[in-house]
Amino acid sequence: MKKLTTKEIDQKLLSIKGWNYSDNKIQKEFTFTNFKEAFAMMTRIAFECEAHNHHPDWSNVYKKVHIALNTHDAGGVTEKDFALANAIEKLVDDCK
Repeated sequence: MKKLTTKEIDQKLLSIKGWNYSDNKIQKEFTFTNFKEAFAMMTRIAFECEAHNHHPDWSNVYKKVHIALNTHDAGGVTEKDFALANAIEKLVDDCK
């Protein structure tokens, strides 16, 4: 996978709500109703990550889930990160 330039990343971020670029990763924090809902969504996302063979840096505190994506092998953000971010967005939207 080819590492995207900052300009390419900024352009792609225009089409994915709430994600930002910092620390060489695309990132977003999701807020759910409670811990149970946050953890259930993390489980759904984990299966999607396995399907993409791509795994996030993430954390959970109570009802918040922070997700950061980059492609370690490429040394930055690639199309693979945006594909997973879009899949995550679809999962979260489908559960609302």
